[in-house]
Amino acid sequence: MLKRGLALLGAAAVLAAAPQQKTAWGDPDLQGIWAQKYQTPLQRPARDAGKTTLTAEEVKQREAERARQAASAPKRGDRIAPRGTLEDLTGAYDIVFEADPIDTSRPIGPRTSLVVDPPDGRIPALTPAVQTRMREMRAFMLALMQSVDACKRSQDIACFGVTPGPVSPRRSEPPPHYLAAQIMGDRVINRANGPEDFGLGERCLAGGLPNFGVQQIVQSPGAVSILYEGWQRVIPTTSAPHLPPNVRQWHGDSRGHWDGNTLVVDVTNFTPKTDYQGSRENLHLVERFTRVDANNLEYVVTMDDTSTWEKPWRVNVEMARQDAKANAIYDEPRCHDGNIALKDMLIGARMDDKAFAEHRGPDPATMCYLLCGTGNPEYARQRQEGRGGGAGPATPPGPTR
Repeated sequence: MLKRGLALLGAAAVLAAAPQQKTAWGDPDLQGIWAQKYQTPLQRPARDAGKTTLTAEEVKQREAERARQAASAPKRGDRIAPRGTLEDLTGAYDIVFEADPIDTSRPIGPRTSLVVDPPDGRIPALTPAVQTRMREMRAFMLALMQSVDACKRSQDIACFGVTPGPVSPRRSEPPPHYLAAQIMGDRVINRANGPEDFGLGERCLAGGLPNFGVQQIVQSPGAVSILYEGWQRVIPTTSAPHLPPNVRQWHGDSRGHWDGNTLVVDVTNFTPKTDYQGSRENLHLVERFTRVDANNLEYVVTMDDTSTWEKPWRVNVEMARQDAKANAIYDEPRCHDGNIALKDMLIGARMDDKAFAEHRGPDPATMCYLLCGTGNPEYARQRQEGRGGGAGPATPPGPTR
């Protein structure tokens, strides 16, 4: 027993003496390319209520279930709509250009949710004001969809909740709120009067915080730079105060400091033109980046906004180091949706207006500028639901946040 105790003490001493990974100037070294280690849903599914982790056998069963779903899931190229319809044309992409609707690229993790606080693994309830805003946005979206021909003959995901009817007088109204939140895919409303009618992604403004995706961390004295998929942020490690509250930014204002081996980042000053789970300009984040060992990074972020949620909530993401050589291609933060495609879509919409005015084409209000077709509504449904983690059954979405 004494030998075992001495051995444990010796091992602890070795671990305590092991040097932490440091940069050349002495800061903890977080550098590398990191990605989520497991496929874990953001919120705990109903099937796992009251359960924080899965057993090894349950993980195995979930992966088998996911594999069966992926094998039987329709591909984008599986066209079932009548040829020549809008649904058929928008579904005419080969699978080469679109990922499978059910992501099997990562193992299913043992945790049942990324949300670790509240203990139920669910995002806290929204405030009445935010719920009202979402209902108003949803009602506006449905009003603009009611005259779309595709929704009279299709069960496409974009038509969920739509009651077919005449052209709504609301079609010429300004939106009740700024169109920061995505409503269907990356689209916002079924109108193309200007770039603001489109989603932030199509306007090359989609990158936001918090971000649980792939990230490359690079450090220098006094700053930490993080390159995400399509955009970059620079975090000064400083005791300087935040920008004045009247200065608002797409990615907020970040201020970092070191707490032992953890980078703690305080983020405020978001613009009201962004939206995360209903939160806009009052979003306040506290991020914590900790290098667990050579190949693992822990990212913990607390979301706080009393105007949006009844209480703060916290997410814990386990990230694994990626092969730097295999991922050496420079990820230039450039977006062709906004550079080229959005311009072309607006030109096309103006051509539709002109054709209708000259009695050569249908009323644009009956056409779909949203996402009324992949040629296969079942593909669209599974694509919407299947990438969120887990292998639970997909269901049509309710009112979109």
